[in-house]
Amino acid sequence: MLSRTVFRAARPCCRLYSSTTGTGTAPPMLLKIRKDLKTAMQDKDKNKLNVLRALLSQSLNASKTNSPIVTDMQMLALVRKNAAASKQAAAEFVEAGRQDLADKETEQVRVMEEYIGEVKTVGEEEIRTVVGGVVEGLRKEAGEKKVQMGEVLKKVFSKEVLGERNVERADVARIVKELLA
Repeated sequence: MLSRTVFRAARPCCRLYSSTTGTGTAPPMLLKIRKDLKTAMQDKDKNKLNVLRALLSQSLNASKTNSPIVTDMQMLALVRKNAAASKQAAAEFVEAGRQDLADKETEQVRVMEEYIGEVKTVGEEEIRTVVGGVVEGLRKEAGEKKVQMGEVLKKVFSKEVLGERNVERADVARIVKELLA
C-alpha cells in the first residue's frame, strides 16, 4: 500500500498541450481557395475541385519546408507556376493529338486564371515612380560613385517604401535595371 502512493506521487500531475502549430494566419488567397474548395465539393465541380486540391496540397508541402507560403504574392507565384505547367501540358497534348486531355488542361488553366486575377498588385507606373525616386536619392547620396542594383532593391523592398505591398519582384528588378542603365 505504501509503495503504490509513492509511484503516484512521482507521476506528473498535469500535461501541457499546444493546440496551434502555425505562427500566423494564412494569406487571404489561401483562405479563399479553402472556402471555394467546399463550394466545389457541394457543386460537384470535379475540375475545379482537382485544381484547388492540387494548390492546397502544394501549399501544405511548402509549409513543411524552410520557406512556407505566408503572403498572397507567394501563393500567386505558386498558382502562376501551376498555370504555366498546365498550359505547357495542354500544348503537348495538342501536339500528340489528344484534344480531350488538352481541353481538360485548358479548363484547369481557366480556373487558375480566376485566382491570378483576384490578387491586386502594384502597377508598373507606380513602381517606376517609386524606383525612380529611390534611384535619384541614392545618386545624390553617392555623388561620384555608381549606384549598385542591390542597394536600390534593398531600399525599394524596405518596409517604408514597398515592403508590405503586393509587388512582383521580377518587375521591380527589371525596372531598376532599366533606370540604372
